[in-house]
Amino acid sequence: MIINLNNVLWSSILLKGGKKGKKAAGEKGKGGKGAGRINGHHQENGMENMMLFEVVKLGRSAMQSVVDDWIESYKHDRDVALLDLINFFIQCSGCKGVVSGEMFRNMQNSEIIRRMTEEFDEDSGDYPLTIAGPQWKKFKSSFCEFISVLVRQCQYSIIYDEYMMDTVISLLTGLSDSQVRAFRHTSTLAAMKLMTALVNVALNLSINMDNTQRQYEAERNKIMAKRANDRLELLLQKRKELQENQDEIENMMNAIFKGVFVHRYRDAIAEIRAICIEEIGVWMKLYSDAFLNDSYLKYVGWTMHDKQGEVRLKCLTALQGLYYNRELNARLELFTSRFKDRIVSMTLDKEYDVAVQAIKLLTLVLNSTDEVLTPEDCESVYHLVYSAHRPVAIAAGEFLFKKYVRYIWLNRSGKLMSRRVGDTTVFFFLESELHEHAAYLVDSLWECGAELLKDWECMISLLLDDPLPGEEETALIEIMLCTVRQAAECHPPIGRGTGKRVTKERKTQLDDKTRMTELFAVALPPLLAKYAVDSEKVTNLLQLPQYFDLEIYTTGRLEKHLESLLRQIREIVEKHTDTEVLEVCSKTYHALCNEEFTIFNRVDIARSQLLDELVDKFNRLLEDFLQELEQSFACDPVHMCLNLPQICCSAHDLSGWDLFTSNFKLLNTGIENGDMPEQVIRNAHTPTHRVKGTQQAVIFFSIFDLFFCLFFPLRQAFTILCDLLLIFSHQMVSGGREHLEPLVYSSEDSLQAELLSFILNHVFIDQDDDTNSTGTNANVALQKRNLLAAYCKLIIYCVVDMKTGADIFKQYMRYYNDYGDIIKETMSKTRQIDKIQCAKTLILSLQQVSGHPLDPSFLVFKGRSSNVLTSPLPAVQ
Repeated sequence: MIINLNNVLWSSILLKGGKKGKKAAGEKGKGGKGAGRINGHHQENGMENMMLFEVVKLGRSAMQSVVDDWIESYKHDRDVALLDLINFFIQCSGCKGVVSGEMFRNMQNSEIIRRMTEEFDEDSGDYPLTIAGPQWKKFKSSFCEFISVLVRQCQYSIIYDEYMMDTVISLLTGLSDSQVRAFRHTSTLAAMKLMTALVNVALNLSINMDNTQRQYEAERNKIMAKRANDRLELLLQKRKELQENQDEIENMMNAIFKGVFVHRYRDAIAEIRAICIEEIGVWMKLYSDAFLNDSYLKYVGWTMHDKQGEVRLKCLTALQGLYYNRELNARLELFTSRFKDRIVSMTLDKEYDVAVQAIKLLTLVLNSTDEVLTPEDCESVYHLVYSAHRPVAIAAGEFLFKKYVRYIWLNRSGKLMSRRVGDTTVFFFLESELHEHAAYLVDSLWECGAELLKDWECMISLLLDDPLPGEEETALIEIMLCTVRQAAECHPPIGRGTGKRVTKERKTQLDDKTRMTELFAVALPPLLAKYAVDSEKVTNLLQLPQYFDLEIYTTGRLEKHLESLLRQIREIVEKHTDTEVLEVCSKTYHALCNEEFTIFNRVDIARSQLLDELVDKFNRLLEDFLQELEQSFACDPVHMCLNLPQICCSAHDLSGWDLFTSNFKLLNTGIENGDMPEQVIRNAHTPTHRVKGTQQAVIFFSIFDLFFCLFFPLRQAFTILCDLLLIFSHQMVSGGREHLEPLVYSSEDSLQAELLSFILNHVFIDQDDDTNSTGTNANVALQKRNLLAAYCKLIIYCVVDMKTGADIFKQYMRYYNDYGDIIKETMSKTRQIDKIQCAKTLILSLQQVSGHPLDPSFLVFKGRSSNVLTSPLPAVQ
C-alpha cells in the first residue's frame, strides 16, 4: 500500500484504516459494541487514558511488559487501544485535552488537532520534553524507548495491518505541522524515533530476504534427485511475503521522511532541527544500502551551515559514525569532495565543541584516505595544537600524530620508530616557528602519543651519541623538558584549561617520575658537560632536577652521579653571567636542598662552598675598587660587579654573608659620584633582596630604589615609585608588624597629582602621538598596561584618594579595547571597598564626560578578574 500525504486522505485513513481497517470497522459496526466500549471506556475510566503516559513519565524499566499489555489490548479491541495511544502522544506534548471516542469516530484529523490546540495551555511554555527537575529527567529517554519497543514487538504482525501504523503516522505528521511548539517538538521526536525503529525492521527484513534467497538458490542448484520442490515453494512464498512486508515498511518510511523530516529539518527551533539530523545519521549508519546516498547526505551537508552550534554539532557526529566505517568510504567520496572545505572551516568554529568534532571528523577522513586532504587543509589543523582551549588542542594533536605516525608505524623496531617520531615532532616544532610553546605542543600530543613522548632513552641517545644540527638539539632538549614536566606534574601548561590534573592514574605518575629520575640522574651530568657553554640548552637541562624523585639518589645508590651534577652546576655558575642561566641554577640548588631527603647536607655544603668563594672574590674586588677610587685611579666598577649575579643566584637566603654592608658602600659611592652603570645597579640590587629578617634591609631597599629612579628611564621609575608607595603604605604594619610604624609613608596631594598627570600623559594617548615609547606596538601596549595597573593598585589599596580614579574611569569607553579589563576591575574593587565613595567617583567621572549632573542610582558594576590587578603586593620582611 502507498501512503498518501494529503491531510484529507490521511484523515480518511485515520477514520477508516484502509481496506483492512474498513473490514475491521465493519465487523464491529459503527455505533455498535465496539463504539460503545470506546464511549464507556472513556466515560467510566478516564484515568485509564493516562496509563501509558504515567509509565513513561515514571521511567519504569519494565517497558516491554507495558507494551505487551497494550498489544494484547489492541488485539482485543484495536480502536480502544489506538485511542489510548493517540491520547498518549497528546499528553506527552503537555496538552491537557483528551481525544474522546466521538471525536475519534466523527472528526477529521486536522479538526482533532485544532481542537487540541484550543485546549492547550501555553502560559508556562513548558512541556514534558523541556521541563526541568528529577521527575522529568528521564522522560525523553523513556519516551523514545517506548516507541522503539512498540515497533519491535509489533514488527511481525500488527504493523502490517494497515491500521495501527497508518493512524500513528497520520497523527504524528499532522502534529509535526502544528504551530504549537510542544506539539511540533514532541511529534517530530516521536516520528524520527518511529522511523529509526522501522529502519531496524527494514534491515532485518533485508537480511532475511538475502538469507531466504541464498537458501532458495542452494536448493535449486541441487540435482533433481535431491531437490525438494515443496521446500522451493515454501522459500518462494516466504520471499514473496518478506518482499511485500519490505514494500510496506518502505512506504511507511517514505511517508515519515517526506511528511515530517523534509519539513522539520529546517524548523525554526534548533532542537527540532538537531533531532532530525541526529536520526538521519543513525539511518545512514544502520541501513547504508538504503540511506547512504547523496539524496540523504545532502541534508547533512546543507545543515552544516546552520546558525546554531547545537545543530552543526549533530551534523559532525552523524558524519563521524559514517567515516568511522571504512567500508562506507567509497560511498562518501562525492560528499567529501563537495563539503570538505566546509568541514575544514568548522575547525575554527566559534563553538569549541563544534571545532573539536570537526577536527575529529577530519582525523577519520585522514584514516580512510590520505589523498582527500590537501597540505593546506592539514596545515589549518596543525596550528590548532597551540590552541588555548585544551579539547581543541588535543583533537588537533591526535590529527597531527595520525598524519605523521601513519608513515612510520609499519616499522615496529621500537627505538627506530621512537626516534623517527622524535625527529618528526622536532621538525614540526621548528617549522611552526612557535619556539616558546613547546609545552603546549607536548600537552596536545600527550593523550595520543604519551608512550612515544616518554621515550627519554631515545632522546638522550640522540643528544649524546648522534650528531644533530644545533637548532634541532635545542628544540629536542626543550621538548624533552616539557615531556618530563608533563609526566611529573600531570596538568596542562599555564593558560590552557583549569590546571587540573589530566590523569587520575597516580601510580603511572609515580612510575614515570621514578624512571625519569633514574635515567636523567645518570645522563644529566654528561649532557651539561657537552652543552656547558650554550646558555639556552643549559637553561633547559638544569630544570630537569626540579622534577626528580630525590629519594632515588639514595635508594638507587646514585650518589656519585649527584656529585657529578653538583660539580657541573658549579662550573656553569663560574662560567656564566647570564641572569637566566644563573636563576635556573638557583632553582636547581633550591630543589636539591630539600631537608626531607638525605642528600640535603651534601648539596648544602657544595652550595655554601661556592658562595664563600664568590663572596670572597666580590669583597676583594670591592676593596680594590674603593682604594683606587680614593687614590683617584681609573677604575672599572662593571668588572668588579660581574660576579654579583652569581652570588644572588646561588641561594635564596644570603643572611649568612654580609652583603648588605658591601652593597651599601658600592651604591653610596655611586650616589656621591653621581654616576653608576646600569648593570652595576641591577647586580647590586638583587642580592640585597635575598637578605631576610633585617629592618635595615628594608631601609636599604628604599634608598636603592630611589637611587634606581635617578638613573633609569622615567616609566621604570614610575613603576618602582608605585611599588614603593604600596610597600611603605599603611598596610606595612598589618599582620603584627607594628614596629614598622615609623616607616609608613602617606603620599601628599601634590605627589598624587603628579602620578595622575603622568598616567594621563603617558597611557591615555594614541599610538601616533606617543613619542616616548620604543619597541614594537605590542611591547608598547604592554608597557602602558603595566603603568596603568601600577597606578590602579594605588587606588584599590587606598594609597591615593579614590576620587583620583574619576580621570581613569572616564577613559573606559574610549580605550575599552586596550585597558577595559583593568578599568572595569578597578571599578569593581573600589565598589567593594566603599560603595558610596565609589558612586561619587563614578558620578564625577561621568560629569567630566557629559558636563551635566547625573543620578547615581543606576550605577551597578560587576567586575571581571584581571591578573595584573590581583597580583600580590611585594612582601616586607
